[in-house]
Amino acid sequence: MQDRNPGARIGVPAGRAGLLSGALPLPVVLSGKRATDALGRALTAALAFWLRVASIVVTAACLASCTVLPRLDPVPESMTEQAVIPGIPGCRHWLDRDLGPFIQMIVQDMARQRDTRAKAGLPTDSMPPVTILSISGGGDNGAFAAGILSGWTGRADRPEFTVVTGVSAGALIAPFAFLGPAYDDVVRQAAMSIGPDDVFRERSRISGLLSDGMASSEPLRRLVERYVTAEVIAAVANEYRKGRTLQIATTDLDAGRQVAWNMGVIAASNAPGALELFRKIMIASTSIPGAVSPVMIDVEAAGKHYQEMHVDGGVITQLFTYPSHTLAALEKATGSPVRRGIAVFVIRNGRLEPDWANTPRRTLSIGGRAINALVQSEGVNDIYRAYHTARQDKAHFNLAYIASDFNAPHRKEFDRAYMQSLFEYGYRLGAAGSAWHAAPPGEDIPGVR
Repeated sequence: MQDRNPGARIGVPAGRAGLLSGALPLPVVLSGKRATDALGRALTAALAFWLRVASIVVTAACLASCTVLPRLDPVPESMTEQAVIPGIPGCRHWLDRDLGPFIQMIVQDMARQRDTRAKAGLPTDSMPPVTILSISGGGDNGAFAAGILSGWTGRADRPEFTVVTGVSAGALIAPFAFLGPAYDDVVRQAAMSIGPDDVFRERSRISGLLSDGMASSEPLRRLVERYVTAEVIAAVANEYRKGRTLQIATTDLDAGRQVAWNMGVIAASNAPGALELFRKIMIASTSIPGAVSPVMIDVEAAGKHYQEMHVDGGVITQLFTYPSHTLAALEKATGSPVRRGIAVFVIRNGRLEPDWANTPRRTLSIGGRAINALVQSEGVNDIYRAYHTARQDKAHFNLAYIASDFNAPHRKEFDRAYMQSLFEYGYRLGAAGSAWHAAPPGEDIPGVR
């Protein structure tokens, strides 16, 4: 639908907005001198308005050019992978290059799993399958994952996942999905009670341009503090000691690389700042760069203090399971083949098909629409990548996503009515066991579930 007042979005009165759309703001058709005078007044008013707009933009640009918020030096590129969190070594991995540290983490996890089974009097020569749950980003569509998990609990066949990963909105759900059905109420409350004011606080345009984001994540910080308590990370630490893994991804903006944080290592470290770091990582994973302030994380490298800038993990990938050459690297490291089965469950908090939209012929609308299309396409590609990795490793692949049969109106971001409907939709699918697809659309379904 065409915007009747295109200037309203930038604070232009209705009469002057006509100048933006090519129509003169004259109440009637005039002729002769009256028309000339009216036209002159209209053009003069328009010129005055645009001069004011220009002065604001120029002022903001000048201030922005000489105003930089303070921070410690970023980690030099050559030392990126050497940087550590003081007091919590080994709590993160870079999965895009050398997999050595990540493989060693898996070996240690497997040893803890065997110890746990041995203490329980269970056999260790034949280990149960590895179950992996990956929860994608998706903003308020995270209510879909919350619904699926809650409905799945009622079926009594929801696994105790060996590995849970989360990105962006999925990062807010992942810790509670990791801890199991006992935390379904927390997931439900968080998904159903969040409104726009509970996530971000908008800054004025000038303030946003002069800051490090157009909005502050302070409301989200308070929300995370409410639900992620010392008791929660103690529970995460306990599961980590059994050999289970919780990973959340952020993007190190200086390095331009995704970081996979082992949240169990952080929780079990007993370091003074462990709880704060745990929370900061969850917030960082949801912080859209430019739109929301980044999260600054202090690190050390070669005896010097640095500061990393972390933003939404979805900048690199919107979901992740494990790198495609993990099993080959693991077999090389251990000298024996991996004989355990693998089951991968991916929850895509979004649709697979692109949303159609009537794009207004305006610069910001066109740019915004193109970015949305790019994000949508990359998110779907992440699913196909996870699928092909699973198929390569003969793993059981299961995909849940928002299908075309869900059509509740979505009037604004974090629309509670929309989130309620989406939660109920996911709950029905989870309870019925009909949420899962053995392959993404267009792919052959292998001879496994």
